[in-house]
Amino acid sequence: MAKLYSECPQKKDNLNPKKETVDFLLNYSKALSVIHYNDLKFEALQN
Repeated sequence: MAKLYSECPQKKDNLNPKKETVDFLLNYSKALSVIHYNDLKFEALQN
């Protein structure tokens, strides 16, 4: 186990998401509604 933590992590410069992934996340965030009532949170996905 000690060897896993002593190695340097590989640096990944290629972190470009696909257009489909970005579109999915944007559409999901547009449809998500969070309602606050007193100390409670209700999350509703409006499709």
